[in-house]
Amino acid sequence: MTALTEVPGTAAARETPARRHRRVDRLPYLLLLPALAIIGVLLLWPLGQVVVMSFYRLNSVRQLRGDREWPWVGLGNYADILSDPFFLTVLRNTVLFAAANVLLTMVLGTLVGLLLNRLGRKMATFVASCVMLAWATPALTGTIVWKWIFDDTSGLVTWLFNALPDGLSNALFGHSDWTGYGWFNSPVLFFAILTLVVVWHSFPFIAVSVLAGLKSVPSELHEAARVDGAGPWRAFWKITFPLLRPVFGILIVLSTIWDFKVFTQQFVLAGGTQDRPTFMLSIYSYAEAFSPPPKYGLGAAIAVILTLILLLVTGFYVRMVLRQEDES
Repeated sequence: MTALTEVPGTAAARETPARRHRRVDRLPYLLLLPALAIIGVLLLWPLGQVVVMSFYRLNSVRQLRGDREWPWVGLGNYADILSDPFFLTVLRNTVLFAAANVLLTMVLGTLVGLLLNRLGRKMATFVASCVMLAWATPALTGTIVWKWIFDDTSGLVTWLFNALPDGLSNALFGHSDWTGYGWFNSPVLFFAILTLVVVWHSFPFIAVSVLAGLKSVPSELHEAARVDGAGPWRAFWKITFPLLRPVFGILIVLSTIWDFKVFTQQFVLAGGTQDRPTFMLSIYSYAEAFSPPPKYGLGAAIAVILTLILLLVTGFYVRMVLRQEDES
């Protein structure tokens, strides 16, 4: 008799298969506990603190330290925000900026992914490595470089415009001396430059993700489409896009979340929180919380509103995916 043989009458012999199955099923959940604990400490606990702070009037660091009491205001901070006309301006800026950036990022990233899929192995590896440099560059570092490019005295863009013939520059723009021109002073120009910076930093992830999805599409389908006389445009919309629709859905949701939360690029380009006409929700929350006089409760309420908007976007996508699975 080996050590593994079940002896009649022992606990192992009396254990039913259903009970043994339930015991085995607990193992994956036990393995997830360390990761869930880390997520709870690093994410859920701070988020819960922000939600709690949004119900109080907090105007000093001493209150945060616990040296002074926290006056309860309930939904007062939310009422102040939603009744402020400036909040509608900030919300409009955020939605329009996110929509434009998601569209441009998806289009550019998809085009680059299609290009990488058609290149040879060595050239595709080289181009993908160059493209991923933008994604690997920290947002702060990349934004500082772009701010130098648009510097009003020694920036590359200023130099290029000064290099234009005076007659052409006067005919197109009304003046020929671009030294000292404030590229970030106009809200329209500011958002255009900010969009350039964010799209430059974001499209490599979309390109590589689309490329990974394209590798899973059977080549026989495209060959059959070419035999039937379908061009690249029709083959993409009839074959590639339907097969990669889940990939595009996930990328759109991720891009929406990232673009709604843009903070570093805007803070660096604007030089702080003085340019209120270009505020979006992230920097609006920061400005209300930390600009003197500080309003930590109000900033926390804005952060909660931003989180709820992103949860609604994510929930809408999940519901759409589940509906598509039910229909299929």
